[in-house]
Amino acid sequence: MIRIGDILEKVRGYNQKADLELINRAYVFSAKAHAGHVRQSGEPYLTHPLQVADILADMKMDVTTIVAGFLHDTVEDTDITREDLAASFNEEIAFLVDGLTKISQLEFKTKVQRQAENLRRMMISMAQDIRVIMVKLADRLHNMRTLQHLDPEKQAKIAQETLEIYAPLANRLGISWIQAELEDLSFQYLYPEAYRTLRQKVIQRRKEYDAYIEKVIGILTKVLNEHSINGEVTGRTKNLWSLYNKMQRQGLPFEQIYDLIAFRIIVKSIRDCYGVLGIIHSIFKPIPGRFKDYIGVPKSNRYQSLHTTVIGPIGERMEIQIRTREMHQTAEDGIASHWRYKTGDESQPDEEMKRFKWFKHILEELKEVEDPRELMETVRTDLYPDEVYVFTPKGEVKEFPLGATPIDFAYSIHTDVGNQCVGAKVNGRMVPLKYVIKNGDVLEIITSKGHKPSKDWLKIAVTSSAKSKIRAFIKKEERERSLKIGEELLDRELRRMGSTLKKMRKTEAMEKAATGFGFHKVEDLIATVGFGKYSPRQVMTRLFSEEELEKILGEQEETLTLARKSREKARREGIVVDGVEDLMVRFAHCCNPLPGDDVVGIVTRGRGISVHTVDCPNIEAARYDRDRIVDIHWDEKIKIPRTVRIRVTSEDVKGILSEITGLISSKNINITHADIRTSSDDKAINNFEVEVQDVRQLRDLLNSLSGLSGVISVERLRTR
Repeated sequence: MIRIGDILEKVRGYNQKADLELINRAYVFSAKAHAGHVRQSGEPYLTHPLQVADILADMKMDVTTIVAGFLHDTVEDTDITREDLAASFNEEIAFLVDGLTKISQLEFKTKVQRQAENLRRMMISMAQDIRVIMVKLADRLHNMRTLQHLDPEKQAKIAQETLEIYAPLANRLGISWIQAELEDLSFQYLYPEAYRTLRQKVIQRRKEYDAYIEKVIGILTKVLNEHSINGEVTGRTKNLWSLYNKMQRQGLPFEQIYDLIAFRIIVKSIRDCYGVLGIIHSIFKPIPGRFKDYIGVPKSNRYQSLHTTVIGPIGERMEIQIRTREMHQTAEDGIASHWRYKTGDESQPDEEMKRFKWFKHILEELKEVEDPRELMETVRTDLYPDEVYVFTPKGEVKEFPLGATPIDFAYSIHTDVGNQCVGAKVNGRMVPLKYVIKNGDVLEIITSKGHKPSKDWLKIAVTSSAKSKIRAFIKKEERERSLKIGEELLDRELRRMGSTLKKMRKTEAMEKAATGFGFHKVEDLIATVGFGKYSPRQVMTRLFSEEELEKILGEQEETLTLARKSREKARREGIVVDGVEDLMVRFAHCCNPLPGDDVVGIVTRGRGISVHTVDCPNIEAARYDRDRIVDIHWDEKIKIPRTVRIRVTSEDVKGILSEITGLISSKNINITHADIRTSSDDKAINNFEVEVQDVRQLRDLLNSLSGLSGVISVERLRTR
């Protein structure tokens, strides 16, 4: 167990001026605040802040950050308030802890909404002081290290969030060792069978890898000495998650993945970096297209290195990274390696975060995005690190995520340029708007006044900034159209009641009706009617009494009966619709949602509510119009087997189909359809339709299938 003395000694080792008394005082304060509290493991709760502070000391953080590490859970989990921390320590420490405190006192309709608002709060606090996220990463790392004490459902939820948000965030901040550990820990809990199988295979070949690493290090060291270059050569196997990703991406078994080992050469100067590159290419054959110069064009997280892949001494591919000692320190510790506070001078505000342009984009989006699902998508998009660098006609360098298109480029110049974009030239030649831009491209956008963006652009654009601007334009146009339709529908219905919309708008009754439906403005209600979320008849029930409606229209009972039948049908399907009573419910075939999936309802004209998973690509176009989105959730009391399609890719060997179907049957899961075929590269593609109760049962099945010998990959198919 880590002790306070160990942490103090570690801090003293890199910061002779550190206020160790303040750290010790924070430790005592935390011990008192958490007295009597225990973790799920049964250990005293104090072990957690101790471990968090120790991880921060490993990152060589300043005293204030380590103090915040000790105190980070006090406001959320004890009676301590922000004001107490400010009085006992200082406002700076109180701010850091407050930025880490989850929004636990507010009520949210969905898990996604809560997660999004917690993330928004953390990001905004991070913008004011980056140390917020340093503590959060340390907190998440220790929680992941002790995840075995939680139930499987919570393990999967926390691991998924870690893999989607915190590991990419560590990567964006350049802290590679935290990123790698978070990825492997998440892998362990999300795909336990695949993790155990892959880990065992790597362990079995450890001696072989070590011998190979030693051989290559010997060759490279000898070559450096012959050219009088002072350098350090190391080799390592890639982390398990990156290996698993490569296997899935390339559709290959472990035995056919050859570039498992990466070598690193650390030299004194940039000149030596390029010199070593030339030497390596003279003795090993370089693979075309696999050279990257991150020294000349650094990554957005300030990572610098030369990357090349060559044919190694026994005919296999091997990756070599070449960098200086300073570059290596940045690559390992990222922003922490440049931390000005570790010098002992804590009087200056941190400037490091201003260097991260990608984070500025996230903050700009946070100001505009209201839909929690869109916010989560925005953050995930901006966190993934692969980038391309292109040029404007004037020679300005612009950075985009991998897969970006001319549409992203156009919106990065100006919103009007994006909206009016009709074409693009790349390196002087016309290209379609769906063209994927490449490193070194020179882009020129062609515009036309009066041109408008298309909904299809949402499928082409990659950056959250471009998507947000496209949605905003379409939402404005759609709202204007819906408002006009809503006015016509309501006016027609009101004329049947002996009034008009123009007259009714001047009355308090219309404002009360809008408030009753949850809107602040009458126009919002009218636009929603125009789209179809609420019917004119529903609005009439807020404006007139039942007696008036029955007298004039004579259809009130029919309306109530329809609403009752719709609710009963939705209940039978296991879906509860919040706030809408008279729309039918159907499940979308494009994503085939299962109980346990996070789902959303999309209002469709004439076909009621369509139930989709929140990550379904086909709801992309609906995200721009909040009026179309209905909050829904599964009724956990109702258990209805639902059909889902899965694909098992395996080696084409005798008996493997029997093993696969036998395992499925052993889980008491019914196979309703099977489609088996072989590919040209001797693989068996096994598509099954199976009936499962919920996502948990499906996840258990997929994990078990992944562990079968001969199985290459297992996936859930989203269409049927």
